[in-house]
Amino acid sequence: MGLPIRINFKKIRYIGEAIMFRHSIFSLPFAFIAAFAASKGTLKLYHLFWITVAMFGARNAANALNRVIDAAIDEKNPRTRERHVPAGILSKKELLAFSAFCLALLVLSAFMLNPLCVKLLPLAGFLLVFYSYTKRFTWGCHLFLGLASSAAPVGSWIAVTGRMEFPALVLGAVYGLWVAGFDIIYGTLDVDFDRKNGIHSIPADFGIEKALKISQGFHVISVLFLLWFWRLMHLGPLFFAGILVVSILLYYEHSIVSPTNLTHAKVASYNVNEVVGITLFLFMLMDILT
Repeated sequence: MGLPIRINFKKIRYIGEAIMFRHSIFSLPFAFIAAFAASKGTLKLYHLFWITVAMFGARNAANALNRVIDAAIDEKNPRTRERHVPAGILSKKELLAFSAFCLALLVLSAFMLNPLCVKLLPLAGFLLVFYSYTKRFTWGCHLFLGLASSAAPVGSWIAVTGRMEFPALVLGAVYGLWVAGFDIIYGTLDVDFDRKNGIHSIPADFGIEKALKISQGFHVISVLFLLWFWRLMHLGPLFFAGILVVSILLYYEHSIVSPTNLTHAKVASYNVNEVVGITLFLFMLMDILT
């Protein structure tokens, strides 16, 4: 008889909390938008399944590694010292093991999709790991996060077509600038700590007022690129309506934060943006199905 397998559901829950699993809703909708656009609305279930597995693997591997890499910084920061690794709820080894499992899923997905996905695995792996170190030497860390995140729609497009095509890069720019923009808002919460500890960010290096303007600029450009994508793909009025709704959400996001009042910075950077990707994807589905 084989040995019984014991599943520690409490540990699984803790890992899900540590890597903020619910924030998968940032990347998945854009990956699906890319997949449906690339397939001209005729996406195969096979591709949808392996794209979802790849997104699960890449996104959660990156977040688990980030928690390990930033453990010492999180322990010093009053805002983050209660996170799972500094608090002793999870060990670095546990998160590294989970990250290895997720990376294995990403590799398997690439092999199940097409040769170009396999060839791009080293680049994807580099981006997943390198981002976590960038705050140690450059205020451009938000842009590196955006670049790493843009692999979701670009990779999804390649998964369907087996080719790197211009509309995929435009959608990647949409997603990357959107993520960089709301990450800047999130960075305003740690300005004092970052300055004292040599951590770089746009808010810490340029001040909160300039940082919020830069964030607004990124989001304006992101919407303009989204309109460009709409034209490139000859999508219909419902997708355009989705862009208008997303624009309103981004406007609201910036209206609730200011240099003198950051009370709602976490709501602006996370909660509002949890709705953006899902909203745009739903409008795209309606556009395709009607």
